[in-house]
Amino acid sequence: MSDTLVLDRIQTSLTRLRLPRMGEILESVMHAAQEGEKSYLSFLDELLEEEVGCREQRRIETSLKISGLPFIKSIDEFDFTFHPKLDRQKVMSLFDLTFIRQKGNVIFLGPPGVGKTHLAVSLALKACQAGMSIYFTTMEDLIGKLKKDRHAERKGRGRGYHKSALVIVDEVGYTPIDREECNLFFRFIANRYEKASTIITSNKAFSDWTELFHDPVIVTAFLDRLLHHSVVINMRGNSYRLRGKVGKEGVGTSLSGGKGGSLFTTENGTL
Repeated sequence: MSDTLVLDRIQTSLTRLRLPRMGEILESVMHAAQEGEKSYLSFLDELLEEEVGCREQRRIETSLKISGLPFIKSIDEFDFTFHPKLDRQKVMSLFDLTFIRQKGNVIFLGPPGVGKTHLAVSLALKACQAGMSIYFTTMEDLIGKLKKDRHAERKGRGRGYHKSALVIVDEVGYTPIDREECNLFFRFIANRYEKASTIITSNKAFSDWTELFHDPVIVTAFLDRLLHHSVVINMRGNSYRLRGKVGKEGVGTSLSGGKGGSLFTTENGTL
C-alpha cells in the first residue's frame, strides 16, 4: 500500500476517533520528523501533545462560555497600585486555589468600583484553567433561580449554581431582599457548606447584614457557615471606574462598621 493511501486511512481513522487536531498536523509533523530524524516515540508524543492542548483549550473556552462570567480578566490586569493599602500578598495567596480544594470561601467587601468583581472573576478564571467547574451569578439573579427551583421537581440540584466547585455570588447587599428570599439564600449557603467553595462580593459591612437579611438569628447562622474556613478581603478606596473623572480630591468611599468602629472580625483577625 502506498504512503498516500496509508496517510489517507490514518486521517480517516483520526476523524472517526474524534482527534481532529492530530489529523490537521499529521503531515507537517511527519515531514518534520523525517527531516529531523525523530524517533517514533517523539513523533507520537508531539502529535498527542498537540491534541491534548487543543482539547484543553476547547474545554476552557466552553467552560467560560457557560459559566456566566460577565467578562474575562486575569489577575495580571488588576492594578494594585490604585489600591496601595490592599494586602497584595494575601490576595495573591488565593491563586494557588487551596481554598477551593479545602472547600473554603472568599469574601470581598468594599464600595462600588474598587475591583471586587475583577478579583473574583480572576480567581474563577484560574480555577477554570485548573480544571475546576465555575459559575457566576449576581445575588438578584440567584434569588430568582432559587425561587424557581423551589417549585421545580428537581429542586435545581443539578444546576451550576449548586454543583460547581466554585460559585461567585456578586453584588450581595446591592438590592433589598425579603424574609423568604433571605431563607432561600441561607439554605443555598448551608447546602454548600464544607462541600464546595463560594466567593461573595458585597458593598455591605457584616455589621449591616442584620438589616439586609432582617433576622439576627439567620444572620448569625449564615455568617457562622460562610466565615468558617474563609478568607475576608476588605477593599477600601476610590472607584477605579471614576478614575480621571473626578477632581483632585476624588470620591472617597469606604465601608465602616459604625461610628469609628472596627470593620470586620473573622477567625483570621480584625480587618
